[in-house]
Amino acid sequence: MAIEGIELEKEKKILRGINLKISKKIDELGGDIELEEEKIKEFKKFAWDNKSSMDSGDLAAVQSESNLEANMMLMEKDYFRKLLRVKNNPYFASIVFDDEDLEHHVIYIGLTYLKDDKLRNIINDWRSPICSIYYDYELGPCSYLAPGGTIKGELKRKRQYKIENKKLVRLFDSSINIEDDMLQEVLAGESSEKMKNIVNTIQSEQNAVIRNITDKNLIVSGIAGSGKTSVALHRIAFLLYKIKNLTSSKVLIFSPNRIFTEYISNVLPELGEDNTMQTTFNDYIEKELIGFKKVENYVDFIGRYYKNGENNKKLVLYKQSDNIIKDMEDFVLDYVSKAKFISDFTENEIYIISKDEINEMLHKRYNSLVLLDRVDTIADKLSERNYKGTHKKSATYKKLLFENANFTNDFKEIFCLFFKSDFAKIKMSENELEQFKNSKEIKYEDALILTYLKGLLEGFGYEKYIEQVVIDEAQDYSYLQYLIISKVFKNANFTILGDVNQTINPYYKYKTLNELTHLFPRSAYIELTKTYRSSAEIIAYTNKILNLNHVCAIRKDNKIPVVLREKLEYLEEDVTHLQEKYKSIAIITRDSFAAEKVFNLLKDKVKISLIESNTIEFNKELVVLPAYIAKGLEFDSVIVYTDKDSYFNNKERNLLYVACTRAQHELIVYSIK
Repeated sequence: MAIEGIELEKEKKILRGINLKISKKIDELGGDIELEEEKIKEFKKFAWDNKSSMDSGDLAAVQSESNLEANMMLMEKDYFRKLLRVKNNPYFASIVFDDEDLEHHVIYIGLTYLKDDKLRNIINDWRSPICSIYYDYELGPCSYLAPGGTIKGELKRKRQYKIENKKLVRLFDSSINIEDDMLQEVLAGESSEKMKNIVNTIQSEQNAVIRNITDKNLIVSGIAGSGKTSVALHRIAFLLYKIKNLTSSKVLIFSPNRIFTEYISNVLPELGEDNTMQTTFNDYIEKELIGFKKVENYVDFIGRYYKNGENNKKLVLYKQSDNIIKDMEDFVLDYVSKAKFISDFTENEIYIISKDEINEMLHKRYNSLVLLDRVDTIADKLSERNYKGTHKKSATYKKLLFENANFTNDFKEIFCLFFKSDFAKIKMSENELEQFKNSKEIKYEDALILTYLKGLLEGFGYEKYIEQVVIDEAQDYSYLQYLIISKVFKNANFTILGDVNQTINPYYKYKTLNELTHLFPRSAYIELTKTYRSSAEIIAYTNKILNLNHVCAIRKDNKIPVVLREKLEYLEEDVTHLQEKYKSIAIITRDSFAAEKVFNLLKDKVKISLIESNTIEFNKELVVLPAYIAKGLEFDSVIVYTDKDSYFNNKERNLLYVACTRAQHELIVYSIK
């Protein structure tokens, strides 16, 4: 309900007062920061000038005080930056809440807090406990979890504001989040070059994920357009606010590709937080497999299938299967049990090393270590014994140990031994193994296997500084990948989000992401069942692709039907029509061959960009890309292009579903087959 008259003027007056307080606080902080910087310089100069006359205790005291001042200054600088970011739009909502003690609270909600002279909140950070009421409740009885326990009361009013350049554009009261005017306005808007924060339209089911600190790990299954990625990023912002000493440098996001990493790069800064560390699984593998010039990434692996097919599908299916995990583990157990040093040897023609002694070290004294760590430890011990407790000859001993062993640290050789052994259920041919050994490039499916074998034999590098890991597009990771990640980040908490209906890997699919709870203990499995991206007409069409019925449209009907085309001559006309209405348009194809074909067809007639697997930045005005690269992105309108040479067959319904669900407002499908 829109607000006018006396109440509107009252809110305008409140806004003017808050604007003045923010300006004053910004001026104060600017002056304080300048003084603090001068003070720190003086501390350092004082310590330098007097270090000869001070004992260690005095120096430590001065250093401690200097560090304290520096930390306080950093906190002030951080808050200063946040105020500068919100000064033109200080808050987006308010609630009126009467607690069970009949105390009356008027709470204004923004991206950061603002206090008055008595240190009372004028604006509350959206992440503060009391603000959860705004996201979770209609008018009436409500509660929130405060540090001292649960606070109950009654929500009397929910109000939303649209503020631009310090001016109140409009405001209205709402009762139910999912039908409010602000959400509908946001949903009706056009998509942008980069993802935006959704802090003013977070829904109750999303808020439950964002604020969950009860469960160590969250497995979130969300339908297309349910806001999984936005939820993940807002959850990170919440955890940075909630968990003491957690910083952005201790949080890692696994993104599906670098395009996606760039697409989400604005959200955390908009929320007043630094961007976290971000990587792709392929980036991790490339660091592990340094002997290869190129490690095929997931997108190129999928593209290889859709472009060229696969000559030996059974072998790739086996390599991608969960069954190969136990086969590799059994092989390694056997390989380690049979490992031995086969002869005595001398070092520097002085020290005689007995094979019996080092075999005893290998299989008894250090058998709690993985195989190659045992070799490193034995080399260290031999060096210590013969060179006065130093490790200066460790490398020499390690080389001699392998020269006199029946096992190797050449992981390519071990990979080949596995696929020649009886442990491998499907063998690689001699020709395939020879190509693998001689190539400086490694296929995606082989890279996963080699990484796991390497980890089993030399250990998985433990990343102890990472405390929170977020994995998006969870359905694209095999159980083997999760096994590797869980060993590398063994003490981290995980937030894993995906949708099995958007599986594009033709060799691997989960029935449900709930399967992952077995690998990540103390996990909660949560489903997001509402979509906020596409119109009702588009959702109805995409439901039919996979025979779904659980998708719930939140958008108001835009009365634009999904258009099915059978003649390709309409393509240029459709592009022109959509450009007159929307700012972002995607032509999505089955594979990269078709994408290149469309690009070449249109590039001399319209401004169009071709997105490939190595693309990082792009302009969304008009792009053409394969469906397997489009995952996670959204556009105002989408044309799904097929022709007689490139079309989605019955086994590729999931890929077609991904393509169609990228559209927000309008969808045109060229249904040649």
